[in-house]
Amino acid sequence: MTDPFSPLDLAFTDTNHPFHLHHMGLALDEAALADREDEVPVGAVIISPERGVIAQAHNMREQLTDPTAHAEMIAITQAAGSLKSWRLEQCILYVTLEPCPMCAGAIVQARLPMVVYGCTDPKAGACHTLYQITADPRLNHRARVIGGVMADQCAAVLTSFFARKRAMGKK
Repeated sequence: MTDPFSPLDLAFTDTNHPFHLHHMGLALDEAALADREDEVPVGAVIISPERGVIAQAHNMREQLTDPTAHAEMIAITQAAGSLKSWRLEQCILYVTLEPCPMCAGAIVQARLPMVVYGCTDPKAGACHTLYQITADPRLNHRARVIGGVMADQCAAVLTSFFARKRAMGKK
């Protein structure tokens, strides 16, 4: 039987794979927490095949007054602490929005082999949309990226948040 965590398993690249849907649902739960905290609602989860979920995070830039406090960055730090290693070579990152250049760079640095994201980011997407940092052959590591998992639900959370902000007269 093929290991479902293997990046070579073609069935695992299906955006409707139950494993992806389950973990993107967890990332959406994190995005909902961010929304309640008046943060841009992006959530991230990192799983390890041996240990299950080892990190769950959401954007916290406003609370921490830290421009690097993206969901992915916090989750990567948590996962590294959980594994006691900066190398996340057997892990999968789930995130509701396509990672930005900073987060894509951290993905490469952490040696994450797979990233699964919800909706694309036309303004800052760095896996498929504007840049392909995670696939750049000039870098020392590349990650397989699967986009579009629960894309409509992920996009709806962001659309609702920014519509509410515009209605309130805030950015």
